[in-house]
Amino acid sequence: MLTFLATFAVFVLVVLGMSLGWIIKRKSIQGSCGGISSLGIEKVCDCPEPCDARKKRMAREQQRII
Repeated sequence: MLTFLATFAVFVLVVLGMSLGWIIKRKSIQGSCGGISSLGIEKVCDCPEPCDARKKRMAREQQRII
């Protein structure tokens, strides 16, 4: 039981340590390299034109914004 409690305490400390940036600055976690946008790709798939389902989804999103 002591091993379980010690392990649980370590995990709680690690999670608390990892969340200090958000707790103090209210800033979300970011990648260090800038992600896919640093490669010049603006979307996940590198298709020249989105598929029909994607076009419908984008149209619905535009309707919500307007």
